[in-house]
Amino acid sequence: MTKRETQAHPWRGFALRAGGSAVILLLLFRFLPLEQLWERMKNVSAAQWLLVLAGYMCAHMISVTKWRLMVNLAGAELNWMQAARCYFAGLFGNLFLPSLVGGDVIRAGLGLKLAQSRAGVLLGSFLDRLLDVAAMAIVAGTGALLVPGALNEKSRRIFWFVAAGLALAGAGAMAALWLLARRGVPFAVRRKLVKLRRAGRSMARRPQYVLLALSLGLTAQTTFITMMAVLASACGLHLQYRLWIFAFPLAKLSALTPATLGGIGVREAALGALLKPFGVAFATGVAVGLMWETIVVAGGLLAGMIALAAGREEKTVATQNENLLEPQINADKRR
Repeated sequence: MTKRETQAHPWRGFALRAGGSAVILLLLFRFLPLEQLWERMKNVSAAQWLLVLAGYMCAHMISVTKWRLMVNLAGAELNWMQAARCYFAGLFGNLFLPSLVGGDVIRAGLGLKLAQSRAGVLLGSFLDRLLDVAAMAIVAGTGALLVPGALNEKSRRIFWFVAAGLALAGAGAMAALWLLARRGVPFAVRRKLVKLRRAGRSMARRPQYVLLALSLGLTAQTTFITMMAVLASACGLHLQYRLWIFAFPLAKLSALTPATLGGIGVREAALGALLKPFGVAFATGVAVGLMWETIVVAGGLLAGMIALAAGREEKTVATQNENLLEPQINADKRR
């Protein structure tokens, strides 16, 4: 394989994922009444949309604190500005990379350049994503317990199937970590995992901070759900809050599929299907999902600007520190 072909692969993958999202959206627009979609979406005023966007970004500010807590617990030693730069760069990357996990790669990659412990960034980022999934599963499970009578038998089977899949995925991840930590692993591999183990031990010694991170994750997810409920009400869809507690996390989890661009298309279809058992027309659920997608895209673009501004601020501070230290360095040299 030539170098040129290797460089072309990322763009090929991007095109395939964009095509996957485009196909799903075209199918939705082909078989759903466009008038009904537009009628729902145009009900949202600019003030309401900006309010939801502000709440969306506040929830991500909480997530920045959570991610920084996890990676620093493992020894990364990032300040809040550095953590914000890494996190929002990843959030911006979600617009272009496969599923929501693609942004995690950008976040961790930038963190590796800034952190004192690379192992801390890797382990902390991995566990941070596990906590996010756990928080969404807890919220969705709570919603399922609150609305058991509203679900038909088929919907309940789908929910438990998804829950079982998530549990198996989490168990598989934990088993993989346990196998890597065993002494039966070849020495050459174990030597490379020493720092990762050290970071893991650092986290294990302070489990209360992991619980705090989980609490922050639950707070962020609850904020997202509240913003979705506000946006749906603006669209003319008034549902009990407990129904959003059930439907929104599962729709968000569907965006983890790598076949589309940032989950676009899949999330809207999933939301329409999840709300249908509660008497909501599929087109109405999709319309609310599309409005939420505008929030996600706008939030991603804002995240890119925040990451850029944070990077420039960090360079400015570093330059100022160098200028302050330069006289002292010159004095030391003269001695």
